[in-house]
Amino acid sequence: MATSKNRVKETFTLGVEEEFQIIDPVTRDLSPHNAEIIEAITPILGDYVKPEMLMSCVETVTPVCRDISEVREHLQRNRTALRDVAQQFGLVIGAAGTHPFSHWNQQKITDDIRYHVLEEELQDVIRAILIFGMHVHVGIGNRDTAVAIMNELRYFLPHILALSVSSPFWVGRNTGLHSFRSVVFSRFPRTGIPEEFESAAAFDQYIETLVSTHCIDNGKKIWWDVRPHPVYPTIEIRICDMPTRLEETLALAALIQAIVVKLYKLKEQNMSWRRYSRGLLMENKWRAIRYGTHGKMLDLGKQEEVPTSDLMIELLAFIDDVVDEVGSRREIDYIHTILNNGTSADRQLETFNQTKDLKQVVDRVLRESMEGI
Repeated sequence: MATSKNRVKETFTLGVEEEFQIIDPVTRDLSPHNAEIIEAITPILGDYVKPEMLMSCVETVTPVCRDISEVREHLQRNRTALRDVAQQFGLVIGAAGTHPFSHWNQQKITDDIRYHVLEEELQDVIRAILIFGMHVHVGIGNRDTAVAIMNELRYFLPHILALSVSSPFWVGRNTGLHSFRSVVFSRFPRTGIPEEFESAAAFDQYIETLVSTHCIDNGKKIWWDVRPHPVYPTIEIRICDMPTRLEETLALAALIQAIVVKLYKLKEQNMSWRRYSRGLLMENKWRAIRYGTHGKMLDLGKQEEVPTSDLMIELLAFIDDVVDEVGSRREIDYIHTILNNGTSADRQLETFNQTKDLKQVVDRVLRESMEGI
């Protein structure tokens, strides 16, 4: 946990949102029963469980957590409760960025005015949102600081995505990509890696312009890969596919927090990470979408492409001096396991290549989703 002794003035609290698939264990298809599950689980989780646009998705969130250990407790509790309650309805819970074969046009939309308004506005773009992600909030009270860190953190977004990839399949097809979820979500307006903003005031003016010209009615309809949250004093990272294993979620949340803390400490020392154009950053995002942790990315400082795994090791070295400070050594070390043993997308593809059976891919996802629970 960050302390004032180390000259870290912000608390860098953590919050994690996870979107889970509701699955019929017989057909392995998605099942539209989030309403029943939420009604039954609310006495256990309270307000920390929510519906999503499609009835085959249920979202859990953590409260504001002081450190990654507290996040671990809540995420374990959330997955355990979801598993147990789903079993009462003859259902199971899975975690991945897409379902291997369910089709978006067969999904039912949650009966809520918010979703009906979005459907009217976005039509088939939002009806096809059969995707599942994980969002991480890091507490930053000063909004100018949050915007400054967002500008620099954009560089690391492709690295974070590459570690989280879990969506190689879409409506029964092997897409050839490791994060097809990213492709589906890119159809939405106001998505992807944002441009830079000079200050919180400049960001606020951007939002005010969109609202006054009736592009949006509130800042929550800014769906970038990273944003200053429109309500909470946090910076929110939204680029991740839904991690399959609990340990993967924890590793990514810890990594994101450590990057934020590191950038903050540099700022406190009147130093900064070099900022790059959105166009160049999107090239690295594409490589993360296509190859995950394999292949190469652009080392923009060296102006050359290098193995993605090398950049990951460099990233871990970059944040190493803050990891023990925030108490996340165990979780950060798991990133080496991801690099050595593969992402969820790698494991799903391995199962499919061995069996040619997408139902067995679902079965593997289901098993791994409850590992350690």
